[in-house]
Amino acid sequence: MNDNFVNEFFGIGIQNGKTPENLGVLWRSAQNMGASFIFTIGNRYAKQACDTHNAVKSMPYFHYDNFEEFYNNLPKGARLVGVELTEDAEPLETFHHPRRCVYLLGAEDHGLSKKAIEKSHHLVKFTSQLSLNVSVAGSIVMYDRGIAKPRS
Repeated sequence: MNDNFVNEFFGIGIQNGKTPENLGVLWRSAQNMGASFIFTIGNRYAKQACDTHNAVKSMPYFHYDNFEEFYNNLPKGARLVGVELTEDAEPLETFHHPRRCVYLLGAEDHGLSKKAIEKSHHLVKFTSQLSLNVSVAGSIVMYDRGIAKPRS
């Protein structure tokens, strides 16, 4: 019998994404880096031109109208990891990714909502000289997850 709390998975998505191009690039990276599912909160786009692998049709895609709906549907036992430049956020370089988690990114211009920051089990950030595109930030987080380091 499988112990579902030992098995690993992760999902990744954007809260109030600004453009469909950001989603397409993130979906493509998510598919390539082993995400179990992808999602959006708020803004929804029917077509992501940059999703050349059509990840949105190849893996589970969820849409939530608001943060509360999303939060109430987190997978059992999963930890919410917000990616946000705050003083309280842990550096990605030393972060131990949870075995079961959901990564949440905010729009480039507004970041995560206050409620999303408050409800996140973990907040992570990484050093960058200038701001990054949200899909690039998500790809860096997923790449870091793939590095062999301890899980929490």
